[in-house]
Amino acid sequence: MNFIRWCAALCAVAGAAAHAAYPEKPIRLIAPFAPGGNIDITARAVAPGLSEQLGQPVIVENRGGAGGRIGTELVAKAAPDGYTMLLGSSGMLTVNVAFVSKPTYDPMRDFIGASTIALAPIVLVTHPALPVKTAQQFIALARARPGAILMASAGTGSNTHLTGELFQALTGIKLTHVPYKGTAPALVDLVGGHTQCLFDQVSTSGPFILSGRLRAIGVAGLKRAALLPDVPTMAESGVRDFVAATSTGIYLPAATPREIVNRVSSALLRVLDLAQTREAFARLGVEVIKGAPEEMSKSLAAYLARWRKLQQLTGLKLD
Repeated sequence: MNFIRWCAALCAVAGAAAHAAYPEKPIRLIAPFAPGGNIDITARAVAPGLSEQLGQPVIVENRGGAGGRIGTELVAKAAPDGYTMLLGSSGMLTVNVAFVSKPTYDPMRDFIGASTIALAPIVLVTHPALPVKTAQQFIALARARPGAILMASAGTGSNTHLTGELFQALTGIKLTHVPYKGTAPALVDLVGGHTQCLFDQVSTSGPFILSGRLRAIGVAGLKRAALLPDVPTMAESGVRDFVAATSTGIYLPAATPREIVNRVSSALLRVLDLAQTREAFARLGVEVIKGAPEEMSKSLAAYLARWRKLQQLTGLKLD
């Protein structure tokens, strides 16, 4: 018995020492969308500071496809050793459960959050050639021409897609969905006039709006976006109950030892306190939000409830 206890104690000491030494090699930060979108921009904004805080390179790796589900599944099934992390959003993580018959991961079971990072307001943007300037004009045109307006998205099942579906369900209009492999290519085609609208994060559409290449119709937030103070909220425009934003954070596989999660969390919180991080996010119109793992779980549960309600309203499936 004494020998067994000694072995157990030795293993515990060895395990603690291994965790204390973390990290000992480069870390992959998976951005489950193509370069240039909100998730990718956020990942690249925090990766340098996280590298400095952890003492190892944090390499952003884009694994796009299936509305973010491919990269997310990769992290869900990765070794829980702290060397593969996900830059994800609450909305994206919960889509798999709400809209897929046989989900390949469960956000509540398969992930643990390190900290939330930021909240990016969603804005409805249109190509300037579309003859609308307000939400009510947009709705009226869509009702007069069902399916004629092409709605771009970052991919089927992405937050940009489902936000558009929610808008249609609430307003009773019909748009034609055109999915892309990420926000960046969707924006390129929208600016080029190949599609007419997009429900996008202010962080990625902002530069196009400010330069006049796209027109902002309304912000789907409780308040106006700091980057676009002259653009009304959807509630101000008469579209009630349409509130949407992208809440991003860093997640690890659920079985990751708590010591490692805490190490990543502490490092990330220090990065979010840096002046250069806050200035970078302010330029993007993104609000820095710090949240503990327990708060992240509550956020996931709230998004999951929202998407399940949308699925019931629309019958939409992503299989």
